[in-house]
Amino acid sequence: MSDAVVADGLTKRYGRTIALDRCSFAIPAQAIVAVVGPNGAGKSTLLHCATGLVHPTEGTITVLDGPAGDRTLGRVGFVAQDAPLYRDFTGAELLTMGAKLNREFDLPFARARLADRGIPLDRRVERLSGGQRSQVALCLALAKRPGLLLLDEPLASLDPLARREFLSALMDAVAETPMTVVLSSHLIADLERVCDHLMVLRSGQVTALGTTDELIATHKLLVGPPQPRRPRIAGVEQIVSASKAERQIQLLVRTSGDILDPAWDQYDVSLEDVVLGYLADRAVERLLDREGADA
Repeated sequence: MSDAVVADGLTKRYGRTIALDRCSFAIPAQAIVAVVGPNGAGKSTLLHCATGLVHPTEGTITVLDGPAGDRTLGRVGFVAQDAPLYRDFTGAELLTMGAKLNREFDLPFARARLADRGIPLDRRVERLSGGQRSQVALCLALAKRPGLLLLDEPLASLDPLARREFLSALMDAVAETPMTVVLSSHLIADLERVCDHLMVLRSGQVTALGTTDELIATHKLLVGPPQPRRPRIAGVEQIVSASKAERQIQLLVRTSGDILDPAWDQYDVSLEDVVLGYLADRAVERLLDREGADA
């Protein structure tokens, strides 16, 4: 199965600000990928580059076997942050507009989908609830019958019930029509329910990418005594983050094999533990150096 999105040295600068910094990655076709990271990490810029709305400063991004842009735009569905819609349009008018702007737009599907969710087509967008607006935006994107669906923080402004309904609608759509989904969000617990891949962005760089099962299996929490220097632990590929708890050191590590060192107790981690470890603003070297001085 080919990859749906491939980036090679993808870089985007806005003046002196680097939004994406030499990102290289591949997202497999029909994956459901969560993109997580703090504000300003480059999540929205990455999705905009994939649509072709933003052009890289350096490097390339390929979408559905073609350069991101005009040639692939018809096969890409996109829901921008806060689901922007023409607020004085009715649902029916938005669907008509979608059909006129997209040759492959499935108008009967869109009408039936909104009807199934009890969203009146004759009501203006401004009179719809936040959850209903998000469903309309998702419907417009799905009616293009896209091979790639990009969702930029679609859950941020929704209450828990609306979030669950949105994710349920998304999973129903994926079950009906196979597609690749890239979804950015801060809500890790919600993402864990629906996503099979995870990408972590920090300071414009991809710091972790893999299947959720792989990331959970290859990361461990190690607890051990203070260290005089950065520890070398057999089976540890990377120390992701470090923290101090009383007279112990806690390390989140990425493993490359079994960890048999008796000085360290090891514990399984959740996907949330992995994400927070990569996002935590902890200077591993400084903390371990300080512990060595105190030991």
